[in-house]
Parts: sequence; C-alpha cells; structure tokens
Amino acid sequence: MARQTSIIPFTGKLGNLIGYERNGQYFLRSMPEVVRQTVATRRAAYRFGQASRKGALIRHAFYGDLDIPCDSGHINRLNRVLIAAGSNYAAIKGFRFNQHAGIDRFFTIAPKLFRNNTLHIPPQTLARYKGITALEVKVIATRIAFTSRQVGNVEAVTLKIDVNKPFEGINIPLDVTGDGTLVVTLQVRGIHEDCTSCNRQYLAADIIAVATPQAAGCMNNHSYPQITILQSRTAPHHTYARAYQPIIQRE
Repeated sequence: MARQTSIIPFTGKLGNLIGYERNGQYFLRSMPEVVRQTVATRRAAYRFGQASRKGALIRHAFYGDLDIPCDSGHINRLNRVLIAAGSNYAAIKGFRFNQHAGIDRFFTIAPKLFRNNTLHIPPQTLARYKGITALEVKVIATRIAFTSRQVGNVEAVTLKIDVNKPFEGINIPLDVTGDGTLVVTLQVRGIHEDCTSCNRQYLAADIIAVATPQAAGCMNNHSYPQITILQSRTAPHHTYARAYQPIIQRE
C-alpha cells in the first residue's frame, strides 16, 4: 500500500486506484486485475443480492406510510431474515421496523388476518403505561410481486383506541387487489397525555401478516363496536376508500 501525500486526500475508486483511510491516515492500493470467487462465494453473493432487492421492495412499500423512525440497523436485519427465508416470504412475519418495541407491548393477543383479507384484532385487556392515554393504530397493507419486483397500491387505515375504555375488538377489511404477496404491517404509537409522540419504547411497527393469493385461513363473521377512524386512504392516488358498515366509518 502507498500513503497519500497530496493536500486533499480521497477515499473511494479513482481509475484503477482505491483510496482509503485507516487510523487517520490515507492510503492507496490498486484494484485487482482478476477477482477469484469460489462456488460458495458466488452463491452467497447471489443470495445477498436477491435479499437486498427484496428488502428494498419491502422498504419502498412501507416507508411512505410509516410514521415512526426505524432503528439504524433495520436494513441489515431485514436482509438477514430474507437471506434465511429464501422464497418462503412468510418468514418475514414478525419483523420489527423498530427493534426497541413490538406491537406485543400493546396487544397481548396478536392480530390475525383472515382469508377474506380482514384483519381481526381480538377483544382483550390493553396494556397500560404511565402517561399513555390512547393508542394510534395504523394498518398498512400492500401486495408485493417479488419475482417481477413490483409494488402494488397501498391501503392505509388509521384509528384511535382509548386505553381507558374496554377494548372489544375490531375487524378491518383490507381491499388490496392485484397480484403478488399480501404484506400487512401494523404500526402502534402510544399517545402521551401531553404530546402525540413518545420515546421509541412506545413506537412499534411490525409485519404481522404475509399471505399469497392462494393462502387460506379462518373466517370470522362477528361484528365489533365502532372505533373512530382518523384517516383512511389508498396510495399512490391518495383517494379515500369505501365505507365499512357498521365497523368502520371512512371519509
């Protein structure tokens, strides 16, 4: 390696040279003329590339509607899950965009997606935290075609739950048509009594359901009391969706 002695050192590629910094000093090295890879190395590189592209699709699908900050390592964490999953996309269920909190912090009984694409949040006693007066719950659903690398329309439904009242459950129909895998993320923000934002321990966004068009599940025909919907829209056109009666009122 050669040390850089110019007034303005550089890092990165310049022609067939690569500049880099180590312990506050700058050096140069030449690029190898031939890069030798074993079969295992090529396979690992291929799997990493495939996982990175799938992870980018997932992030692109949800970034526009997530209202919480993701932790700094969420990209690498998602890539690792996808590398291990291969073509089993159901393996991303449970992934947390914020590793510091999950939706189980608020809902002790997990939501479930029925085969008619209705998200069911069961009746339960909600967890209580000092200063938290309500939960802002946002359901974000989209279809992702991983093979063709396309993301369909996104449906986002936002509602508010008063933690001081009994929670009797709710069904949220999701109308996300098209091809590809249905991926549903549930975001929960604890609303503090004197502000609308809290520390990251009360901000959660988890992938709660992954279903192919042929996936089957349980049906549920029960009705649940109405909960106030703050906002509902279908992206990318940002048009308001139909009304759900009697469970949900949409604009």
